[in-house]
Amino acid sequence: MISQGKNAVIVEHLDTGKRMPAYASSRISGLEDISIYTKEDELPLAEVLKKIMDKEGNKEIDHPKKMSNDELKSYFIEIVPEYDTDRVYISDMKKVLVWYNELLKHGLLEKEPEPESVQEPDPEPVSEPSKTDEIENTLPKETGKEE
Repeated sequence: MISQGKNAVIVEHLDTGKRMPAYASSRISGLEDISIYTKEDELPLAEVLKKIMDKEGNKEIDHPKKMSNDELKSYFIEIVPEYDTDRVYISDMKKVLVWYNELLKHGLLEKEPEPESVQEPDPEPVSEPSKTDEIENTLPKETGKEE
C-alpha cells in the first residue's frame, strides 16, 4: 500500500512497480492484519515470518509452491508447532512461504538487530559532607554588594 485516496487505496506491484487503485470491493488485507490460527490464540504473520527467517537463516525457501502437502505440514510444525491443524489449510501454508520469499527478495524483511548489552557505569561513591561543608552551608552567602 502506497497511499490512500478518496475511495480507494493505492497499491504498488512489487515486481513491476505499477501502481493502481484498490477499492473496498477488492477486499484487500494488509499483511500486518493477517494471523495464523493456533490451538489457543492467533499468531501474527510477522511472528511467523520471523520464525521462518530464523530457521532459514535469511535465505529463500526452495520452491514452496512445489512442496508436497506432507512437506508443508512438517515445515509448519517446525516453525509453528502450536498451529491449528483444522483451521490452517495447505493453501495458507503455501501463501505464507511464498510471501516470505517475495518479501525477502524485495528487502522488506529485516532481521532485528541483537540488543546490545548496556553496562551501567559504576556509581561514584558518595562521600559524607565534612564539618567545613556543613558550616559553610549555614553561613549567609555574600551578595557582592558593599554597604
